[in-house]
Amino acid sequence: MLKELLKPEIQELIEARMWSELREVLTTWPAPEIADLMLDIEKHDRVLTFRSLPRSLSTEVFSYLEPDQQDALLEELTDAETRDILSSLSPDDRTALLEELPAEITHRLLNLLNPDDLKEARELLGYPEASIGRLMTPDFVMVRPDWSIKRALAHIRKFGKNSETINRIYVRDSEGRLVDDIMLRNIILADEDDMISSLMDYSVISVSAFEHQEEAVRILEKYDIPAIPVVDSEGYLIGIVTFDDVMDVAQEEATEDIQKIGGVEALDEPYMSTPFLKLIQKRVGWLVVLLFGEMLTTNALGLFEHELSRAVVLSLFLPLIISSGGNSGSQATTLIIRALALGEIRLRDWLRILRREIGVSFSLGLILGIIGFLRIEAESLFSDKYGLHSFYIAATVGLSLVGVVMWGSICGAMMPFILKRLGFDPATASAPFVATVADVVGLVIYFLIAIALLRGTLL
Repeated sequence: MLKELLKPEIQELIEARMWSELREVLTTWPAPEIADLMLDIEKHDRVLTFRSLPRSLSTEVFSYLEPDQQDALLEELTDAETRDILSSLSPDDRTALLEELPAEITHRLLNLLNPDDLKEARELLGYPEASIGRLMTPDFVMVRPDWSIKRALAHIRKFGKNSETINRIYVRDSEGRLVDDIMLRNIILADEDDMISSLMDYSVISVSAFEHQEEAVRILEKYDIPAIPVVDSEGYLIGIVTFDDVMDVAQEEATEDIQKIGGVEALDEPYMSTPFLKLIQKRVGWLVVLLFGEMLTTNALGLFEHELSRAVVLSLFLPLIISSGGNSGSQATTLIIRALALGEIRLRDWLRILRREIGVSFSLGLILGIIGFLRIEAESLFSDKYGLHSFYIAATVGLSLVGVVMWGSICGAMMPFILKRLGFDPATASAPFVATVADVVGLVIYFLIAIALLRGTLL
């Protein structure tokens, strides 16, 4: 009776698309009555009404539907009409409706769809873009701890042919939570009267469906496994991600990082397929930024215009100084960005990296400085280009190389950490950008050392 009285109110809320209010009303209803209500609602409204239910309640309501009604609802969850309605909703309403579905419903839905529909279904399931949930497949074999080896093998023979991989068999408890994974060979070699639980060590590695896809790449590489199980927010097994699933992701991420390191916005398509104007758009941004950065180099030179006019010989070594600082910075930032991407270092390791880079950069600078010093001194034996003060000029260049290489390396190593700490992609610390910063400060270092060593002689 209560349901009949409230039906007009429910219909009004649905027509007004007031999903939050509808959710509040339905949470006071018993699950069997909501299941009955679902049968009386128009198809396109039925899906949105079901999605408006809290996760725990939707599980209960789904269980009260007949099997054919369950399958019909699952198909309606991803049909074209539903997608059109969802796409027309406001972002807030769409987010509210795309709440995580219960694991059983998610798994059945993914199994019901053909591969072409899976991509859109993953989006409708509420998994963020670039999340592992967008990659997972429902094609895997699972067994229960209380099954005998004989029963498990029969199950594997029956369902294994459609599985993405059967190297590892996943173990779920009675509620559907992932508890372990077992190598197939261990099951084959076990006595058929033994229980699956006797092979378990409860050391399964899994990932959340909401984690970024890079996390799946990192784990598969770290543990050298062909597949990794995917769980929802409550630990229920809903799919797996295999190595071949993440290969494209790894390639795309590596390509994007390389492009960013080179001072280019990531291309969405292969180079030859990218439209002419899109190529310009992707490249011009950083070039403009770097142009303004290089203008600072001109300003730095202007500060020492007097010194340059008195000792023109100093200008001969400007390309040497600038390139050395930029090259060392580019080296350091490339190494650190790659190490961060691979998970070899963490944000908390910045101080260790700084200490290490100080020692490495000093050694590199010293090597270059000695080479620069000896080159100038050797040339002065056969030429009077540097006049009577060749030693001081050589010392200026040598010490400057030590300073600019150290500055470039430290700047290049720390920039990715700073960007990551601020929430940006570390790859944004592109080599050209770091080189520009190193150039400006490198010139200041060069002229300050020149003023200190050449005062009273050339200056």
